[in-house]
Amino acid sequence: MRNESKVESAKDQIWVVGGYGQVGQMICTQLARSFPGKVWAAGTRMNRAEEFSRSTEGIVQPLQLDVRKTIDPVLLHSVKLVIMCVDQTDTRFVEACAKAGTDYIDISANYDFLGQVEQLHSKMQRSKATAMLSVGLSPGVTNLLVREAGAHMEQVDEADITVMLGLGEKHGKAAVEWTVDQMNATYQVMKKGEPAEVQSFHDGKWIDFGADLGRRKAYRFNFSDQHVVARTLRIPTVSTRLCLDSRWITRSMAISKRMGLFTLLRIPSLRNGTVKAFGVIPGGEPMFAVKVDAVGWKKGKPIHVEQLLVGEREADATAAVAAAVAERMYRTELPHGVFHIEQCLSLQNIQEALRVPLKVTTKIT
Repeated sequence: MRNESKVESAKDQIWVVGGYGQVGQMICTQLARSFPGKVWAAGTRMNRAEEFSRSTEGIVQPLQLDVRKTIDPVLLHSVKLVIMCVDQTDTRFVEACAKAGTDYIDISANYDFLGQVEQLHSKMQRSKATAMLSVGLSPGVTNLLVREAGAHMEQVDEADITVMLGLGEKHGKAAVEWTVDQMNATYQVMKKGEPAEVQSFHDGKWIDFGADLGRRKAYRFNFSDQHVVARTLRIPTVSTRLCLDSRWITRSMAISKRMGLFTLLRIPSLRNGTVKAFGVIPGGEPMFAVKVDAVGWKKGKPIHVEQLLVGEREADATAAVAAAVAERMYRTELPHGVFHIEQCLSLQNIQEALRVPLKVTTKIT
């Protein structure tokens, strides 16, 4: 057993903050196979961490840690890598990692927070540490799919990212809360190189997910990948849309948005009720699909590149990507500073960990 007041000399530990949560447990378990005795499931509830540790027969160790409080960087001197699986409201903990020279991975989809972390680039460089953002499915795999699509052309004019989530998968409470909170969001995207204001669940677009899943209507949603790759990959127009594997529920949500019902989510009791409702919606499959449609130019001709990835259980994919990136960062020194996944890694670097086929179709129009 360990608490945050104890420090060890060797800088070889991996702390998974939120390590006893749904995704955190999978990350811990996968990394513990490669680094036995070096992985710690951290969080505010020591009883949960200890219970999970016992379920792994002690391969994963428990750690009580509250990242909402100011952390002395000395406590991180034995930590080589932190994987953050919980949302934060400020960068105090990331700054502590920078001061301690501890590498950092974040699976958050909150672009406002990720933008704050980007400002720590120089601090990470000075301490010879790396912070890797946008690690997961969306953002994460979606960023890499856009990068891969761009490799097939000389100039990318537009990239449409679409995420399909299966209702048969039971997501963690934090993930559901974030999704519900974004349903009524107004935000900016890049359109022809200029910021344009859009709203979640507006501007529906038909997306072809292939023979098995067919055509689905997807709606704008405030995933962070669209904000990031427009800048990191220099694409003038980028959008991300969302649909569920249930066509009628996706359609019902779009109608609710048009009727103004999502404004009621500002009322705490209705918002909390909606979060609970997502956990009991019947039907659906434990699946996910991500699709990228990119258009641009190659050898003076217009080109359309499609990237499609279909798999089972989005949480598993997020954990697999995070574990693959963590193992690479643990074993290999990456450039120092703050980066998003597509700036340092390619799809091939993490594809084996996903264990799902990638179908790439190139069309010249």
